[in-house]
Amino acid sequence: MSTTEKTPIVLIHGLWMTPQSWNTWADRFRAQGHEVIVPGWPGIDDRTVEDIRRDPSALKGIGLKQIADHYERIIRTLPVKPIIMGHSFGGVLTQMLADRGLGSAYVGVAPGQTAGVTALPLSTLWTGTPILSNPFGINGAKPLSKRHFHFTFGNDLSRAASDRLWEESAVNSYNRVFFEGVSSVVNEKGGVTHVDYSRADRAPLLLIAGEIDHVLPPAIVRAIEKKYRSTGSPAVIEYKEYAGRTHRLVSQDGWEEIADYALTWAVAHASASVA
Repeated sequence: MSTTEKTPIVLIHGLWMTPQSWNTWADRFRAQGHEVIVPGWPGIDDRTVEDIRRDPSALKGIGLKQIADHYERIIRTLPVKPIIMGHSFGGVLTQMLADRGLGSAYVGVAPGQTAGVTALPLSTLWTGTPILSNPFGINGAKPLSKRHFHFTFGNDLSRAASDRLWEESAVNSYNRVFFEGVSSVVNEKGGVTHVDYSRADRAPLLLIAGEIDHVLPPAIVRAIEKKYRSTGSPAVIEYKEYAGRTHRLVSQDGWEEIADYALTWAVAHASASVA
């Protein structure tokens, strides 16, 4: 890559969302000259929210490894290693892809924990209740109620404003993804989300948390950071927390500050990692 070219960026959305959840950051990064690739998870691809709600069958039975493999295939077509950023479960996938050595720098935005990170606050458990309460639905694709969306994504908004956001952006769950994520918490070696926290050649990783996030609060994101640091690995790991921010870090008012920090950090560390 010449000195005039900018590192491409891959953005990975989270559960209950589509690639359009990244429209804010993607447009801002493109305006600064970056190629930005925002693939949907298998079954979502480039479908509309309305279409997915009408027929969520393509989401059923798909797990985290299948999704990670999907992103790996896309990333390996790029001429250089990209910056990879993921939100929520997209942050889990970002760490899984980091373990495969696919990026030049990584940013987990309110990232979920990978295998062996056992912090699990009550608010996080409540987030998963609609799915986890029915183990027979592991291969299902359950919709997210407006009430639960208000707790998980819209807790800075009035119920009416949260409901409008639900109409615009919320899609069905990949139930298997949630079950795999939770079961991996207590199964570090055999969990689907297993990563090598001690890996010395992992490119730099930034973890971003929102102070009032109900889904993945700072306690979880700090625990992820601690897990990496506890190994003594020389690979760069950093933590950044934003006051007054919910799980909707990529679109809540003031998202520009977070996007700019994430990009500046990632570009600087990507350059250093390939120097």
